[in-house]
Amino acid sequence: MKNLLVLAIALLLTACASVKKVESGANLVGERMSINVDGNWNHFDFPGSKPAQVWTMEGITIDELLVYSGIRDGQVMHQESSAGSRQKDFAFRKTMQTEEIVSMLEGVLSRDGSTFKLLKLEPFAFGGKKGFRFEYERIRKIDNVQMRGVGFGAVDKEELFALVYQAPRLTFFPRHQSRIETIAKAVSIQ
Repeated sequence: MKNLLVLAIALLLTACASVKKVESGANLVGERMSINVDGNWNHFDFPGSKPAQVWTMEGITIDELLVYSGIRDGQVMHQESSAGSRQKDFAFRKTMQTEEIVSMLEGVLSRDGSTFKLLKLEPFAFGGKKGFRFEYERIRKIDNVQMRGVGFGAVDKEELFALVYQAPRLTFFPRHQSRIETIAKAVSIQ
């Protein structure tokens, strides 16, 4: 039954979404971040995805790369909750420390009731800036799929730049992890 629900949601999102191929090579995301990709990536643009760009290789219900470029002070990291909603909003603040940024991203990824467990957090040169890298596990609430994820980020000129990739932990995450690491190492922030 849950698989049917996931399929129905995926079909609904696809019906409301526009999809375009992400070309191999350098891709400018926002005004200041360039991502160099190789392979078959698609960019899904659907209601509620902003400010992140959602990219996928295997399909939107399988894997996703969330691309955040130039998130400004006070900007909410997801679709804003409607008035009267009980869901907490998570906004970037330019004064956030690394741990606070990762905690904010945890909040975004677990807003739907999914569970999140941080596995590792370490310094990482992202986009030529002093940044961070983190790994996590997530159990997606809608279908109880165990996901693995890796994220990278940096704050430059009071704006947040980040990549967060997640996929089912047994097959898809290990298949693409080295590709994601290569992409993160090649990001350029102007």
